[in-house]
Amino acid sequence: MDASKYTIDYKDRILYRYYIGLISVEDIKNSWFSAIEQNLIPSDTLGFIMDYRSAHFGFEPGRYIEIADFYQNLPDVFGKRRIAFITEHPDDIVYPMLIQMRDKGYESMPFTTMKAAEQWVSKSVQWTAAEPDRDVTMF
Repeated sequence: MDASKYTIDYKDRILYRYYIGLISVEDIKNSWFSAIEQNLIPSDTLGFIMDYRSAHFGFEPGRYIEIADFYQNLPDVFGKRRIAFITEHPDDIVYPMLIQMRDKGYESMPFTTMKAAEQWVSKSVQWTAAEPDRDVTMF
């Protein structure tokens, strides 16, 4: 990965991540671990927007499972939150689509525009304490 940058919109409670270059599964995991260790993720964050428009996924499509499992295994960070993936390249959209199929405890969705991603992340998601890992119901 050439670079990644974080921006936090405190008003809307959205964390933005911008990626540049060729990205590996390890890049994604390590950059999140770094952000967690540095306390860069506010506890009241509603969701995340991952902007991959200046990046490309450089790993086999089958490895998407590792990314979905990563999000599932960090419920304190990703649990009950939305993750929007923005891509413009047709060959990159498959990764967010595959990750979305394995959503559990969080909700993800692929997008091609920032505006659509922001609108979706900002919508409320209803979770019940009795079913913390159930599929998401949107309102």
